Amino acid sequence: MNARRIFSSSRGAAVICVLLIGVVALASRSAEAAGPTDVPKGEHGAATMEYQSKELDRLVPSVDVSRAPLGFDPVVWEAFMPDDNALTPQRVALGRKLYFETRLSADGTVSCATCHDVTRGFTDQLAVSEGIKDQLGRRNAPTTLNVALLQTLFLDGRSPTLEHQAKLPIVNPIEMGMADGDAAVDAIEDDEEYQVAFWKAYGRNVNYDDMGRAIAAFERTLVFTDSPFRRYLAGDGEAISVEAKRGWVLFNEKARCVSCHPMSPSNPLGTDNRFHNVGVSARHQDFEALAKRALAALQEDPSEQRLDELALSTDMSELGRFMVTKNRSDIGAFRTSLLLNIGITPPYMHDGSVETLWDVMDHYNKGGEANLFLDGGIEPLALTEEEVDRLVAFLFTLTDVRFADENRRQFERQKAQARENRPLRDNEMAFRLKLAFEK
Repeated sequence: MNARRIFSSSRGAAVICVLLIGVVALASRSAEAAGPTDVPKGEHGAATMEYQSKELDRLVPSVDVSRAPLGFDPVVWEAFMPDDNALTPQRVALGRKLYFETRLSADGTVSCATCHDVTRGFTDQLAVSEGIKDQLGRRNAPTTLNVALLQTLFLDGRSPTLEHQAKLPIVNPIEMGMADGDAAVDAIEDDEEYQVAFWKAYGRNVNYDDMGRAIAAFERTLVFTDSPFRRYLAGDGEAISVEAKRGWVLFNEKARCVSCHPMSPSNPLGTDNRFHNVGVSARHQDFEALAKRALAALQEDPSEQRLDELALSTDMSELGRFMVTKNRSDIGAFRTSLLLNIGITPPYMHDGSVETLWDVMDHYNKGGEANLFLDGGIEPLALTEEEVDRLVAFLFTLTDVRFADENRRQFERQKAQARENRPLRDNEMAFRLKLAFEK
């Protein structure tokens, strides 16, 4: 591991050693969490593309693009479809092929499915993702499940559409590493299957913009909302446990989760699509100094490509939404994560620094991490251990039933880890026996 790639600012050797040890330890623990052990592995620890493709066939035997997914309002669904990329079987098929295509990376080892692995909840279940030449980024890979109804893409919202978002990892130097869109086209345009597929889907030769459109079309079919909780809301009183039902009450009342994670039949994602500073980065960053550096860097080069590089490969990643808007109020703010399928997409937060859902609840229970830009809604919750357990039980009911086995595996793994180690638990802060300024 090259420390210069991970730490952009020079620090004392002792500090770097301590931080490197922490990164290695976290990566090791995350690797242990990353999917069942009997899955054949390919590059960067992801399941092989062939195995993932077969698993996708099992999860989604067929796709009907002629209507909205079951349970979605057709009018709302149609409103999220772009005029220039209506869903067709040909576009979905092309996008699926591109999703697993490692030739779209500079060294032929990375595809979309490397970081959004079908066998790992369409994430990589690692703290931060690994790209070409074993380079590590600074962001946790969000799932591609249910992204069709997100209003902005990436954790800082720097991409306005799925079509736009799908192209950027291909040319990011630490993700797929292609020099530009033309290089990506060159990698596959001589392939007769792709030539035919592009013409069937879009009536054009192989081109970079249609790559993004096709991948987006495929990702819009990854709708996984059939959770036990959704069945409970639909009237099945036995779909979730008594403990989870009590967790649902806490979710809406004392724990105040619903403030940022609305959940209902009409809004199943569990996100407000807004950006909040919840204090994660404040544990190890000087926001003021970092923001000044970011403004200087973006003034020197305001291009979209430079923003994408700074967001993924430097300390400036921790500034979140501020890098896009340059608004002081957005410093350290990230988009509210989807709660659907949260149980199978660890670790958590934008940097993957929170390993279990018990740790997530501990973070919020103590009122986040104090900083000048902390969202005003974040405050100590005074949750007891029993209440934390109930909330976690509820969160694990939000996973689609097709992932039931992985959901059970993750629940047992996280529960065992939480019994051994709760690094963010702070009852003095949670119950206001100590205030932030006293720390």
